[in-house]
Amino acid sequence: QVQLVESGGGLVQAGGSLRLSCAASGDTTCISAMAWYRQAPGKERERVAAITSGGSTHYADSAKGRFTISRDNALNTVYLQMNSLKPEDTAVYYCNAPPSGYVCYVPVTSGQGTQVTVSS
Repeated sequence: QVQLVESGGGLVQAGGSLRLSCAASGDTTCISAMAWYRQAPGKERERVAAITSGGSTHYADSAKGRFTISRDNALNTVYLQMNSLKPEDTAVYYCNAPPSGYVCYVPVTSGQGTQVTVSS
């Protein structure tokens, strides 16, 4: 089983930066990719960024040029560096393995997410 814990959110002014962390514990050998998602009140969950075990990255259009996803495989941690934050980035941010990010089955317990609030 894998457990995920997100941290690093907070309140920041527009134009500011935050760095989110997602720590995975347990046997992560079945997981080959990780992603950050966000969900704002009244909106559907959106995938913001993803990264494979080899370091290939993919970003939503809303995140391109401002957000950077990275991972430290030794620490089983995935990061999301968010720069030039906008009020519309306000959401709860979650990490998880995307559906295509498994090489074998493992139960994953998601974290509570971390709240990011950007004031104008």
